[in-house]
Amino acid sequence: MDEHFCPQCSRILALGRHGDFFAFLGLPRRLVIDQAQLERRFRDLSRQFHPDYFYNASPTERLASLERSSYLNDAYRALRNPISRIEHLLAIEGLPPAKSDEGTAKVPPSLLEEVFELNEQLDEIRESRESGADPAALRERLESARKPIDLKREEHEREVEALSARWDQQQAEGAASDRRATLDALRERLLERNYINNLLATIDREVASLEAQTRT
Repeated sequence: MDEHFCPQCSRILALGRHGDFFAFLGLPRRLVIDQAQLERRFRDLSRQFHPDYFYNASPTERLASLERSSYLNDAYRALRNPISRIEHLLAIEGLPPAKSDEGTAKVPPSLLEEVFELNEQLDEIRESRESGADPAALRERLESARKPIDLKREEHEREVEALSARWDQQQAEGAASDRRATLDALRERLLERNYINNLLATIDREVASLEAQTRT
């Protein structure tokens, strides 16, 4: 847990260099967190850092309250969402972000079959649309193409939850050698998740194009 106030004089401390949202909020470095505890910590610190309390303080303390208030908001936004929580953990554990070119340009091996089938279906749907096929029938085909991708996303969400629980257990047991493998697996799942979301966005664009065509 971080010290936000000087233990000798009780003055608010300058933020300085920081990077660990868990420590800043006084929470253990875990992925399955108590949302109620997170809310309580956020509210408590928000009151302690509020600039109104430092209206008559020195310029240094007023600046410190503003910096800590802003950083607190960033920490809260990151940790309240399971995916951004994992992304932050990867960063503070020294792993590269799950947003590299690898995640968008190269198809993850586990998704090759779904990507191949979806691209084939979308090509056929586009050709049918240009040929004047019934929009309602094309919309049904798009929804049918979405189903296996949605199922894959649900599967990934379950895998991420399981890996998050595994990390927490390894963290509690101090199993350092196993934690890196779990973090690598989490990063890989996030890369795949980003690609899945891109596939779903592609389907959404096709639906939007179809709806725009029917309005003209």
